[in-house]
Amino acid sequence: MTRRLRLHPTRHERLRLCSAVITLVSAATLRGCAVGPDFVTPPPPEVARFTPERTASPGNRQRFVEGRDIPRNWWWAFGSKPLADLVQQAIDHNPTLEAAEAAIRVAHYNAEAQKGASLPQLSGSSYSTMGVASNEAAGATAQPLYTLFTKQLVVSFTPDIWGGNFRSVESLEAQTEIQRYQLEAAYLTLTSNVVIAAIEEASLRAQIATIKNIIGIEKDLLALSKRQLAYGAVSGVDVAAQETALLQAEEILPPLEKALARQRDLLTALAGRYSSDEIGETFELGRLSLPLEVPLSLPSQLVARRPDIKAAAANVHSADALVGVAIAARLPNITLSAGGGSSALQFSQLFTPGTGFYFLAANAAQPIFDGMTLLNKEQAAEASLALAEAQYRATVINAFQNVSDALRALQSDAHAVKVAAKAEQTANHSLDLVRRQARFGEVDQLAVLNAEQAYLQTSIVRVIAESTRLSDTAALFMALGGGW
Repeated sequence: MTRRLRLHPTRHERLRLCSAVITLVSAATLRGCAVGPDFVTPPPPEVARFTPERTASPGNRQRFVEGRDIPRNWWWAFGSKPLADLVQQAIDHNPTLEAAEAAIRVAHYNAEAQKGASLPQLSGSSYSTMGVASNEAAGATAQPLYTLFTKQLVVSFTPDIWGGNFRSVESLEAQTEIQRYQLEAAYLTLTSNVVIAAIEEASLRAQIATIKNIIGIEKDLLALSKRQLAYGAVSGVDVAAQETALLQAEEILPPLEKALARQRDLLTALAGRYSSDEIGETFELGRLSLPLEVPLSLPSQLVARRPDIKAAAANVHSADALVGVAIAARLPNITLSAGGGSSALQFSQLFTPGTGFYFLAANAAQPIFDGMTLLNKEQAAEASLALAEAQYRATVINAFQNVSDALRALQSDAHAVKVAAKAEQTANHSLDLVRRQARFGEVDQLAVLNAEQAYLQTSIVRVIAESTRLSDTAALFMALGGGW
């Protein structure tokens, strides 16, 4: 007769087992004293302005409105529906945003997975063992080979006494926040890139139009020089000089056309399309409006709005929690476990009386000597926290610099546009006078060439000044954190 080696639990023992499991589940909802520092959101810097002096409006029609919130769809301030449509296409189809959204989900599920470590772990196992009994145990007639079937459930639980897992979850949730803020940063960067790229396309189109206008003037003057040569009013040298001026103007055109083609490719890519599926929107400088009232956030609002600053603060939070994780790893830990099951030599007998067994166990562990590994990890976590705090301060300083740079740029741009427009107007008037005088041979060819060159340069400078002012306005919206 085979002797059973497992104990059959009584009714009272089964109740005790159930009570122990319930206790473990109840304890899973509680966390111990979480060691390590508690994160406190860094306060905004105690400054009232972005520049040493009070920020003055740039003038020349544009002014700053301090304290006003930036609209979410700030690109509408440029008064272009094609631009707004293209920005929306980029938001809907650009894979950069899709990647950022996927990164949020990765971080979120990692945090959710870590939460499971604070709950009881239930596992089941089913296995069979083949063995050979000794001749004495098997008897003269019994078969020495046997199979032992076993089914069991085990519940284990490690109480988060020191809050190590709580801090791990806290760190991972902070990582999720970082990914959310990086998504905001991706939105801001994408929309700003679309706006600035569209302004650059408009600038290139305006420069090309200016060059073509100059080429037309050069051709008219060349035709005039050839007619005057026929009457002996000018020499062949004058005609050759005019031909050279025409060719020099034409040489400027191909690089601008190449730059325009590349700019179209850039805008198409920003819209999430392949280069063969070029966008339909085109942009002209005259159809983009200069935002006349530009919102200017307060410094405290900037810290609360800029996604890179918020991401840097979340990074400090994550590093702060990891210090607690490192401290908890050096403290004693307890693991509780309970299980039950049945074991029999025949599969059909697994659930018959007398085949069951159970166990309760508790395990305590304390690191004694690990070659200073855990201590060094704790110090590394503290150093990482100091690094994250320094990076946060650097991010804030850089953000203030971005805003200050944009403010000063717009103040300079207003003056530059005013001067460039006046210079172009003067050069155009001078060229008109020289052209009329050239028809009657009252001026030499050098005066004509100088007037042409002056008008060409001032026209290009005016176009670049206007487009730069538009781009710097978009850069200010971006530096202030957009409307996200």
